Amino acid sequence: MEIGRFLLGLCAFLYLYRSFSAESTCKLKAKFNLSGYKDVEKKKVVVGGMFPVHQRIASSDRNTSRVPVSSGCEGFNFRTFRWTQTMLFAINEINEKQDLLPNTDLGYVIYDSCFTISKAVEGTLTYLTGQDEAVPNYRCGTGAPLAALVGAGGSDLSIATARILGLYHFPQVSYSSTCSALESKFQFPTFLRTIPNDKHQSTAIAQLVLHFGWTWVGTIAADDDYGKYGIKAFKEQVEEAGVCISFSEILPKVSSQEDIQRIAKTVVEATSKIIVVFSSDVDLSPLILELLRHNVTNRTWIASEAWVTSALINQPEVNSVLGGTLGFGVKRADIPGLRRHLLDLDPYSNQLTEEFWEILFNCTLDYGKAVKQAKQRDKEVNGTLSRAVRGVPDGLCTGGESLAQLSNTYSDVSQLRITYSVYKAVYAVAHALHNLEHCEDGQGPFIGKSCADITNFEPWQLMYYLKNVRFKVPHTDEEIYFEDGDVEGGYDIINWQVNSHGEISYVTVGSYNGSAAPEDRMTITNDSIVWNNEMLEPPRSVCSENCQPGTRKGIRQGEPVCCFDCIPCADGEISNSTNARACILCSYDEWSNEAHDSCVPKIIEFLAFGEPLGITLIIISAFGALVTIGVGVVFVAHIGTPLVKANDALLSFSLLFSLVVTFLCSIVFLGEPQHWSCMTSQVSLALGFALCLSSIMGKTAVLMLRAQALKAARIRAKAAAKAAKLAAAEAAANGGSPDVIFTNTFINSDSNACANPEIDSLTCAHQRAIAAVATLIQAIACTVWLIILPPHPFENTAAQNIKIILECDEGSVVFICCIFAYDILLALLALIFAFIARKLEDHFSEAKCVTFGMLVFFIVWISFVPAYLSTRGKFMVAVQIFAILASSFGLLSCIFLPKCYILLVKPECNREEMMMPRAKPRDGTSTGTSASFVTAATEVNATIASTAIDD
Repeated sequence: MEIGRFLLGLCAFLYLYRSFSAESTCKLKAKFNLSGYKDVEKKKVVVGGMFPVHQRIASSDRNTSRVPVSSGCEGFNFRTFRWTQTMLFAINEINEKQDLLPNTDLGYVIYDSCFTISKAVEGTLTYLTGQDEAVPNYRCGTGAPLAALVGAGGSDLSIATARILGLYHFPQVSYSSTCSALESKFQFPTFLRTIPNDKHQSTAIAQLVLHFGWTWVGTIAADDDYGKYGIKAFKEQVEEAGVCISFSEILPKVSSQEDIQRIAKTVVEATSKIIVVFSSDVDLSPLILELLRHNVTNRTWIASEAWVTSALINQPEVNSVLGGTLGFGVKRADIPGLRRHLLDLDPYSNQLTEEFWEILFNCTLDYGKAVKQAKQRDKEVNGTLSRAVRGVPDGLCTGGESLAQLSNTYSDVSQLRITYSVYKAVYAVAHALHNLEHCEDGQGPFIGKSCADITNFEPWQLMYYLKNVRFKVPHTDEEIYFEDGDVEGGYDIINWQVNSHGEISYVTVGSYNGSAAPEDRMTITNDSIVWNNEMLEPPRSVCSENCQPGTRKGIRQGEPVCCFDCIPCADGEISNSTNARACILCSYDEWSNEAHDSCVPKIIEFLAFGEPLGITLIIISAFGALVTIGVGVVFVAHIGTPLVKANDALLSFSLLFSLVVTFLCSIVFLGEPQHWSCMTSQVSLALGFALCLSSIMGKTAVLMLRAQALKAARIRAKAAAKAAKLAAAEAAANGGSPDVIFTNTFINSDSNACANPEIDSLTCAHQRAIAAVATLIQAIACTVWLIILPPHPFENTAAQNIKIILECDEGSVVFICCIFAYDILLALLALIFAFIARKLEDHFSEAKCVTFGMLVFFIVWISFVPAYLSTRGKFMVAVQIFAILASSFGLLSCIFLPKCYILLVKPECNREEMMMPRAKPRDGTSTGTSASFVTAATEVNATIASTAIDD
């Protein structure tokens, strides 16, 4: 240790020797121009202080043709001057205490930083050097040891001073530097502060914005680390929560009217009603004055702690602009005795005090200056000296003016917030010194458990005690301790309200505790807040209004995410929350309601038995079946009559049975589809029509063949008649007898067609076989269909959005098309056969009736196709049932109604001779088809007889 001290002293001696011996190469380059307070005589320890008593440095002419001089300062600030006096008050209070540093008197060296980095650096170097001429890396003089620096005002100033002090491990305790960058112990190892870190304030402001639901916010920050870091942290948090920044402006450090006007224009044109400002009062003041000229109202300002209680901003004329401002202020406290100290000020004690006095009372303490000013005024008025000049000149301060009679920022102790932080910073240094002084040998924290000497300690030794200090502040009992150089983040939420005197007062409407759980950090009384223009409801600040349930947000291209359009959810989609980013698709069995804010069950639709349409169809089906059965009963009752015999009773009954099946199968289409009903409905319909159409085809095949046979017989008869006529003519020419005897070469048959196989090549057995085989083919196809791909119930959700249509899935489109194509083939063959046989002459024209019936059948089903395809849901089933019923009624009416008419109404026509052919017209045209058995011999004899008569 002794060797080290010796070497250090030797180095110092060599440096000084070299300096004096080489004066031409090593000399002082500048002398600083600093103002402040100093009291170091007979003091054991000296505490440094730095306060921005002035707002800026005085402008210089920047003349480089002469020796540069350190600039002076201008713009006296009463608020920061009160901070300076608070440090003096705290040191005096500590020196008078017997329980804190009882054996140590604290001295002080306080400098004015002029709110500029250059002056702060000047003050720091001068403080470390110990003399007006700063010599870096050396402390000149043998005075009391330096304890710590309390300062240096704004964050930018503290960053500059902390970098220098950190090189020498010199403690710095700040009272107003809140920038979060200062928390880095790598860059600023000896920096501490008694004001909360801005990371707490940024979080608090972000929570305030979110609390009131503001999503469209403008920001203004000072062009320094305080503004940039604070607003950056705020933006990160609110943007993560979905808040958008309407505009972001930077306040210049050197006031530029052009920049101020540009920022004011941005504020005027912005649509956001909320503006967050991270700035000092000095930097913000020019913008507020410009906004007053623009008469900007209807804005709510969110203030950082640096200006929320600033008298520089809070001027009487700013009510319209800043009324309703919300901000976060550090904790407030009352300091007993401070006001008396502030008022008991000696105007002649110090240069700063003199300047304060002269500005406050608008006079001068310099008699010579007062006389000079008086002479100048009198000369301007009348050119003569007044008595006042010869005696006591006007404008001369007496020094006895009363500060108590004035109401200004300096003497206002109602909002001691930064002032209280200064008070805590001085006491933190004092308690650290107290712990250092009362260290017991052998129990110290340093090497060998040694202690430091209060009269000769190193800065890093005091730094140890400062980092670990823990004490309660006098008068408030607030416990102070540092965690990585920071204190707890506690704030009061302050609202600017206009009182009854028309002045803005600071009303506490809530608080923020950064150490509490996230959900408990902020408490605020909304009802206590008075907003801009004295509104009681919080203002709305959104780029776009909230999207209500039933809509979703549609982002506008090129705009912030808070600017969006509300797009209604599509059918089948819902949104049940405000500002939904996407609509939710309803499940397959649900659909969106009219408001699109909830899913409701889809309507289950099928053609039920109990609804009016279903009941109507059941009645019609039952009526058709009963009528068909009634026709069968009539045929049974007249089974022995010629008409019934002539129509093959068995085929007629099979035809009637098939029509009953088609009538009744339509009922199976009704009701909720089941497995059995889906399989039964189409199969029964296909088989019913197959039996019906094959029976008709059997009948019409016989009629067609009969018509062909009769046509051939007529041709032969005409040929025979012509031959007979020629023979008679020859006989007459040869003198023969003119009488010709015709022999009936044809055998008259029974009226039963089956009895005349020569004319009817298809017997009744053949007709029945055709019907049976055709029906069997359809039955086999239906069986294969039911085995391989049977129809089954199906919930159709695609046909109609709001409905679930219960219907039958046919299983295989190929199968059902083949099955019903087969029925169409049978119907087409029956129509062709009936059409060919339509010219059979008979009193009862059955072929024509069948032709009309098949035409009705085809018309119904051709009309069915477009009607079926154009309908949905239960009406598709209804259309299909109507087609079944209509075609069935058509066949029943056209085929059996004429026969029933004869059987029941015209029984006299139901005779054997009525089943015989009618006389053929002379022109040879046919008059109809026949269901009776017409013999070729009768036709031929009639033809020959007619020819003979003509002769």
